[in-house]
Amino acid sequence: MTARQRRHWFWSMLLGVSLVVCLLAFVAHYQNWTRLQPDRMQLLSGLYWVEVPYAEIDSVVWQQKLPHMQREHGFSAGAREKGVFRDSLNPTQRVHVFVDNLRQAKIKIRYRDSLLVYLNFADSTETVSMYRLLEQKMQGNNPEPQR
Repeated sequence: MTARQRRHWFWSMLLGVSLVVCLLAFVAHYQNWTRLQPDRMQLLSGLYWVEVPYAEIDSVVWQQKLPHMQREHGFSAGAREKGVFRDSLNPTQRVHVFVDNLRQAKIKIRYRDSLLVYLNFADSTETVSMYRLLEQKMQGNNPEPQR
């Protein structure tokens, strides 16, 4: 094997490894992974991870469109939007976005007084189920006074 053939082998292997790493990164970010614990919800999408304690949820509302935000880091692929953003009206506020379909309604979760998460899934029925679950958990933590 000549030196020239060894160099081609090295670059071919480097290209193959790069493609595999890119494919794995895409698969890891492709969908939102949720883990529902008795006291909290954990959201994971690739490198982005958030833990939302049910006791600290302040509001859960439907949002049709994402507000204008600046991407701190994250990615967009088709109708998917993932990552950490800065609110354009309040640049000190970090917003976590886990949106699998920009065309569908999103769940806006405000917790710990000022932290925000936007969430939806590719399947709209899964998004509706998550909204109902979060509403129940929020109401269970903040019971209304009886009259």
